[in-house]
Amino acid sequence: MNKLLKKTLLGIRELALSIESRFDWYFLESDVPMSNIVSHQKWQKYLYEIGNKPGNRILEIGSREVTGLSNARQEFSRAKYVGFDYYPGNNVDVVGDAHKLSSYFEGEEKFDLVYSSACLEHFAMPWVVAIEIAKVLKVGGIVFIETHFSYSSHSRPWHFFQFSDMGLRVLFSEALGFECVESGLSNPIVGRFSSLADAYLKNKPVRGLYCHSQYLGKKVKDINDIDNFDWQKIDLTSVVGNTQYPESS
Repeated sequence: MNKLLKKTLLGIRELALSIESRFDWYFLESDVPMSNIVSHQKWQKYLYEIGNKPGNRILEIGSREVTGLSNARQEFSRAKYVGFDYYPGNNVDVVGDAHKLSSYFEGEEKFDLVYSSACLEHFAMPWVVAIEIAKVLKVGGIVFIETHFSYSSHSRPWHFFQFSDMGLRVLFSEALGFECVESGLSNPIVGRFSSLADAYLKNKPVRGLYCHSQYLGKKVKDINDIDNFDWQKIDLTSVVGNTQYPESS
């Protein structure tokens, strides 16, 4: 391909993208909350500011350096930072299974902040992990979770779930002693069904896609007999709050 043709094609592509981007708002959904306090580009700074204090104990679940270097240990230099991961590696202090998280910290002081980014989708039983986080977090402590709502399949076969903001609120709900500070989504995606989809769906636009989902919560109380916590015994209203399933129009 000669340089002139290549330059022309690139120009056409840029023009097409510029025109398409003017209609990106069409793919948003008005009832989907966007994260503000802990959006994808803000959550680290926020956690460092509230957590980096003398005497604080910080636990990161999924701390191993996989996609790049971590600066968490430096940013939490005034606190006690503990990196936890399923595999040993850089920035990992404790190796273990998050589904049994509390067993690795028996007899230790509880944490002031427990957080995890881009990991919850890889936990086989995230509802169990939520209970384990409640066990190791002190009353008044903060939990932060960032995961994916709509994202490419990755790290298979251990890519188990995608989470909406409401899904995270259910996992870390009043039933487990949590109070939501903020939950929402970040980074909207423009999507459509491909030409390989079923005939009635081919090339149709898909609205309401967002890459990241975030939950910021505070533990406000300990749950009695949490070692025997059973989701099946929880009343539905205690996890969905005052919301209702929409009636068909």
